[in-house]
Amino acid sequence: MTVRILAAGDHFVLNRLFVDALRELDVAGDRADARLPELDIAELTLPWPVEPFGPVAEVREASGSEDELIGALRGVEICVTQMAPLTERVLAACPDLRLFCVSRGGPVNANLEAATAHGVAVTFAPGRNATATAEHTLGMILATVRRIPSTHGELMSGVWRGDYYTYDSVGPELDGGTVGLVGYGAIGGKVARMLAGFGARVLVFDPYAADDGYAERVSSLDELLSRSTVVSLHARATPETSGMIGAAQLAAMPEGSVLVNCARGGLVDYEAVCDALESGHLFGAAFDVFPEEPLPKDSRLLTAPNVVMTPHLAGASKETAQKAARIVAADVGRHLRGESLAHCANPEVFRLR
Repeated sequence: MTVRILAAGDHFVLNRLFVDALRELDVAGDRADARLPELDIAELTLPWPVEPFGPVAEVREASGSEDELIGALRGVEICVTQMAPLTERVLAACPDLRLFCVSRGGPVNANLEAATAHGVAVTFAPGRNATATAEHTLGMILATVRRIPSTHGELMSGVWRGDYYTYDSVGPELDGGTVGLVGYGAIGGKVARMLAGFGARVLVFDPYAADDGYAERVSSLDELLSRSTVVSLHARATPETSGMIGAAQLAAMPEGSVLVNCARGGLVDYEAVCDALESGHLFGAAFDVFPEEPLPKDSRLLTAPNVVMTPHLAGASKETAQKAARIVAADVGRHLRGESLAHCANPEVFRLR
């Protein structure tokens, strides 16, 4: 028997990474006990990130079009992708599809309700970018407290800012300082372990976090904010966390502190952050995510003092792309062997089939 698979990669999670990971299923002993069929793998290359992702029909953060995906999915049982749009229209036009694997931390480009109704299981790749995002977070903290991007830019333009050596202009050290982490999942845990190597005291606010010896849990967000010189956000975007850091929360942070957000833009009131930076209450801030992406040309963040920004790149590393392909390929193997999927976003689909 032969199973048709579509690898709908892009310019980050490359098709060759998907194909290599799928082919590795055959050399791990599975073919020898006849549990895996032959794989017929077709390829479709989507334009992200050369072209920004965006909404496609009813799904968001997708790349490519419904029409090209429908054409590529003819006769396909399994699709592995990062950004392809799984919409109601795509599902209705592709009756052979049974498994749609999204190599991201969440399948935001898939209509889960429609997929369930059409009998299509959707998987995702949790933890794929945890190390990359944790390392980026640490880099953002250091870049902000040491003013590295701004002083580099000024030096390249011929300006020597020796006046930044004044006491009121220098930032805090991590060694002996207190860093508060809001959210303590895979990324937050890695950040805590990295900070421990710097000698920092780490506080955590996360009702669901388990103790691991690297951080002290606190009972409230206000307590974390008031005790931390640096606050780094690692919470998920939910209705409860939307706008969780606003003017009142920023005022609760010590004067001269730093806010970092490499999680989701919706967690923060950025207008309030600009107010706190311009007033001098915050020493600095670092952001990889924003409420609107790309960042609007009239954003106040572009002129606020001591802001470090990157264009939603925290999770970008070669290892992230490689791990993403391997995680979804592993669930493809489970599907082909008739086993339970490890990372299914709509497990109720199996009750309805």
